[in-house]
Formats: sequence, structure tokens, C-alpha cells
Amino acid sequence: MIEVCTVGGYEEVGKNMTAVKYKDEVVLLDMGLQVDKYINVSDEMEDNRIHFKTLLKGDAIPRDEFIKKWKKMVKAIIPTHGHLDHVGAIPYMAPKYDAEILCTPFTSEVLKAILADKETSIKNKIKTLNQDSVYKISENITIEFINTTHSTPHTIMAAVHTPEGSVLYCNDFKFDNFPVIGKKPNFKRLRELGSRKKIKLLIMDSLYSGMARKTPSESIAREMLRDVMLGVPSKDKAVIVTTFSSHIARLKSIIDFGKKMNRKIVFLGRSLAKYTYAAEVAGIVKFSKNVEICSYKSQIKKKLREIEKKGRDKYLIVATGHQGEPNAVLSRIVDNKLKFRLFKEDHVIFSCTVIPNPINVANRDILEKKLKNHNVRIFKDIHQSGHASREDHRDLIHMVSPEQIIPAHGDISKTSNLVDLAQELGYELGKTVHLMQDGKKLEI
Repeated sequence: MIEVCTVGGYEEVGKNMTAVKYKDEVVLLDMGLQVDKYINVSDEMEDNRIHFKTLLKGDAIPRDEFIKKWKKMVKAIIPTHGHLDHVGAIPYMAPKYDAEILCTPFTSEVLKAILADKETSIKNKIKTLNQDSVYKISENITIEFINTTHSTPHTIMAAVHTPEGSVLYCNDFKFDNFPVIGKKPNFKRLRELGSRKKIKLLIMDSLYSGMARKTPSESIAREMLRDVMLGVPSKDKAVIVTTFSSHIARLKSIIDFGKKMNRKIVFLGRSLAKYTYAAEVAGIVKFSKNVEICSYKSQIKKKLREIEKKGRDKYLIVATGHQGEPNAVLSRIVDNKLKFRLFKEDHVIFSCTVIPNPINVANRDILEKKLKNHNVRIFKDIHQSGHASREDHRDLIHMVSPEQIIPAHGDISKTSNLVDLAQELGYELGKTVHLMQDGKKLEI
């Protein structure tokens, strides 16, 4: 019998963590933060002082008390990719477990960068596995990393293989046939698993399961950026772009077009420095050849003074703050805390969407109102999602033919959409498709 505990991410967008138990052995899939709540209980310059109990009280990390009796059985912690809502709780929670951490090269470097930034370490061994590799944890459990695409490199679907069948954990993914960086998803392997009827349970990202479409390729977002950055006159204007710091493919496109604009490119913000450094160490890109990266306030202020002095139209500024975070670089520029002025018809490009939670929506609304007061030109939603949509979900279900399904990565409004799709495909609520909550257990 396989037992699953949906620890976190089944009532909210974030805080992802799932435990899979076979006999007396457990693997933990993801260990993430609830990022907006994490920001609420932390200060950007002092977050290395935050204690586990503070984050738990602030509902910013998963409540692993749900698997207290499984603690000594945990053999491995497997973050599927480098986003904070999947890897960010590891510094606080992983030391509670006598288990190694298994992840892809980029995810490993992101985790190391997070630990270095917090000036801390963990006792857990970090073991790096490539995409499409297989690792035998024990006689009864083998882990397979199946390559997929997402909005950050080296994302995998994790297959937990046991003698009684497999659990396929797909949280997050998209089916991008024309990725800007990296390989296409390993459709061949997914079809093989489906044809062999090996998948007892599919746990799947349901964030956009209500959107009746196939999520467009990242190559489409690249063309959208090209149109705005190269197709809109920007002579004598400041140009600021903001996007997800972990979106290495998007940053590559921004750099490519920035060079075609004949502008010097600067990255401003700690998270940009963290993720781009991780990408370089993992051998994915080498941004530092083309970009000056400034991490801290003193560096950022100095660079912005230099830009003002040498000419705003000679630089492309890439800044943190795409969600309107009050302490991020873009908000500090708008609030004149960095002594860099915004003038009429300067360009501010949001190569992102707003993560759908109340805090982010409110922060972005505030930021955009302030930008409008400066009379700048705002370009929003220059973006394509890293998350699968309803028709991608349908294709995955057809490919792997799971016996049972659990929707993940969302509140009831999102997970119920995936239940609807599963029922359309012949699954039965409560028997073969399960609407779970944080902390609930299911026996397969």
C-alpha cells in the first residue's frame, strides 16, 4: 500500500509539500514557502534571523506536524525546481530530517545561494541528479527525474516508483515544444509509463486548470518582448524591465534585445543576483559577460547615480519588484528612495503577471498608481505562463493514464476545476479523483 499526505499547497498557491510513504520509508516532495506571508514576517535585510517557529506562526511554511509519526522514516527530500514556493522552506525544515536532498543542478545551486544569503548551513547532504536520471533510494523506492519545462530551468516531474506502482508528482510544469532554453518535456518517457500502466497516482498542478487553452510557448513571450523593446521608440527615455528573477530564459531574451537596443544592461536586486549566479554555476548561461549585476542598496544607489550622470538612454535597467513588493528595487525607485527620477514617458515593462493572491494584487495596484502619477508608459503582461492550462492537463492525463488523481497547487477554486476535467475523462470524485486539503492522508 502507498500512503500520501498532502502536507501543503492543497488549500493555497504556495507552501508546497507532499509526503509519499511506502511501508516504513517516506520521501518528501517539495518544501516551499508561502512567499507573500514570508515577506510579511521578514525584512529583506534581516531574513537570515527568522526562526522556524516565527514562520510557522505566520503560516509561511508547511505544517509538517501532519507527518510527525513519519519523521524518522524520511529518506529523501526532493524539490522539483528552484522556485521559493517549492524550495524556500528547506533551510528551516530540512535539518529536522535525517535525509538527503535530491535535486537538479540549477535547483541545487539556487538552494546553495539561498543558504549563503541567509549565512546559514544545513546538515543534509545535497545530491545533484540530472534530468531524466534514475536514483535508487532503497530496495523498495526508486526516484526518477523526468524532464519538463516551466518558468525556471531544470524543472522535473518526480516519479516515485515502488513494487506496488508509482506516484507521479507534476507540480509545476508546462508543455513547451519550443523552449528558449533547455530541452522539450520528455513526452516519450511519459507515454512509456502510461502504456505500462505504472502510475497509481498522478499529483498535478491545477493553477490554470480552469483556462480552456494550451499554455503558449516561452518563444511567444520572447516575441512579445521583442515587439515592445525593439518596436516602441525609446530614444532619450529610461527603460526599466521587471520579471521573475528565476526566469532565466526570460532574462536571456531581455539581454538579447537590450544589446540590440545598444544599451548597457544592469541587473538591480539581490534575487536577480542569486538566480543568475546559480544559472552560471550550473552551466546554463553566462550573463556576467553582458550584464553588470548589483545586489545591495549601496551598489544599486551608486549605479543609478552613474546612469543619471552618463545618460539614462544608454542603459537598460532590469529590476526586482514585478509584484509591487514595497522593499524591491522598482518600488524604491518609484518612491524616490534611490534618488533616480522617473520622467514622463519613460518605459516600465512588466514581463510577468500578478501572482493571484490578495497581497500581490494590492501591492501591484499601488505600484501602478504611483507609476501613473509619474506619467510613465506602462507595458503590462508581456509574458507567457510557466504553468500548464486545461488542455495540457488533459494531454498529460491521456499520456500517463493514472489510476487516481490529486489536484495540487491551489485553493478550492483551482483544484475543483481539475476535478471537473478528471470527471469529464471518466474519473469519479472520492474514488479515483480526490479533492484534498492540507494535512490529509490518502491510501492507494
